[in-house]
Amino acid sequence: MITFLIGIFILAVGYIFYSRYTQKQFGITDEPTPAEYCADGVDFVPLSLKKNMLIHLLNIAGLGPILGAIQGILFGPAAFIMIPLGCILMGGVHDYFSGMLSVKNNGAQITELIKKYLDKSSYGFFIIVVSVMLLLLASVFVYTAGDLMAERFFNQSDFSLKNPVIITIYAVIAAYYILATLFPIDKIIGRFYPILGLLLLFGTGLVVVGFFIHGINLENINFSNLNTHPEKLHVLPMFFMTVSCGLLSGFHSTQATIISRTLKCQKDGRQVFYGMMCVESLIAMVWAAAAMHVYSLHLVKDNLIGSVNVINTIADVFVVPVLAFVVTIAVVVLPITSGDTALRGLRMILGEALHLNQTKIKNRLIIIIPIAFIIISVILWAKSDSGSFTRIWRYFNFVNQLIAIPTFIYATVYLFQNKRNYFITLIPGLFYIFITVFFILNSKIGFNLDYSISKISAIVVMIISLFVIYKKYLKK
Repeated sequence: MITFLIGIFILAVGYIFYSRYTQKQFGITDEPTPAEYCADGVDFVPLSLKKNMLIHLLNIAGLGPILGAIQGILFGPAAFIMIPLGCILMGGVHDYFSGMLSVKNNGAQITELIKKYLDKSSYGFFIIVVSVMLLLLASVFVYTAGDLMAERFFNQSDFSLKNPVIITIYAVIAAYYILATLFPIDKIIGRFYPILGLLLLFGTGLVVVGFFIHGINLENINFSNLNTHPEKLHVLPMFFMTVSCGLLSGFHSTQATIISRTLKCQKDGRQVFYGMMCVESLIAMVWAAAAMHVYSLHLVKDNLIGSVNVINTIADVFVVPVLAFVVTIAVVVLPITSGDTALRGLRMILGEALHLNQTKIKNRLIIIIPIAFIIISVILWAKSDSGSFTRIWRYFNFVNQLIAIPTFIYATVYLFQNKRNYFITLIPGLFYIFITVFFILNSKIGFNLDYSISKISAIVVMIISLFVIYKKYLKK
């Protein structure tokens, strides 16, 4: 329990001090924000600080901080230290700069920021990568949320497309995605997300209360349990690919740019972008602790360890039955509210790229209709193969971390240009070049190379990347 509490302390103190330092390096001003001077009643709509905080929390907190946490804690109690440290030094910094540089550039999306601060070749590559990632995420979140709802609320055990209940649930979620993507942000998202955000915090709070009522069995870190993963996976790179959303997530750069268009003033960015990343990390810490407890008591079957089924087990263990459904609802909310904003982010990215004015409903439909057909196709393929979810999730984790890299690099360029401490973004960027290259070389879904060869190759690529960043972007 001491290790867990130390992690919470690191998270709190880190936010208080390092978020302010990060804000100072960025250099906020009293200039108007895009929400005011670009107001269009659709995407550029000024919202209050509290609304922006809760909306952004739901945007970024998909299943990642929970599913990643219940998988990541298998590495052992060291996760309670690595999650908050990673959040403070990398995740929070990443989210802050992705949001605030968008504010500085008229609410530009990640791909447009890549084009401005880096180059057109990087822009072309990442607009494809980001689009694929958002499509995969939205598709997966339709049926993960649907399966959770079907199991808990409709007592379903058949999750195939032969089950009409499953098809109906998927259709309702997909229809909501499309509506939330098409409607102005203040009509659906702005009205309901703050309520759902409070529900998420309440559900997580119920689990924490359960820690005190029922007790919790947590290991403390020592030299014998630095890595206890049952499949003997290495901390480098697997831990940083597994606990992505609670530590660092490139996906957040597509969501922070949505809120950059609703932010009323620049000083709100620290609480919205950096602060909500810390809240997401806290949620990951809570679920990691709960998972460690149920694993230690062998309450989860071996073949279900690390799966979404652990979520319902945790709810049943720590929350009284009459309120356990609240926890499930809070968790179901996460993929739904990240899936719809993933599509919204994709619509905005493609709208910028194709120069389609998004204030016109016709232009929004031009983008959304083809996307809807692609999502249906992905779901059909995913449900036809029982192992597809695992493969999609692993590829998503890889692409998710990959797109964090350009955000760190263009933030480095911005800080270098303004003669500020660019090492706060350069070092995390280089680290994740190492992690992503290491992973794709060593992983079975990648090149499946020897571990040592993969590690040495990743170090070489990281060093070459440092030279390229300096020569191509900073020196220029």
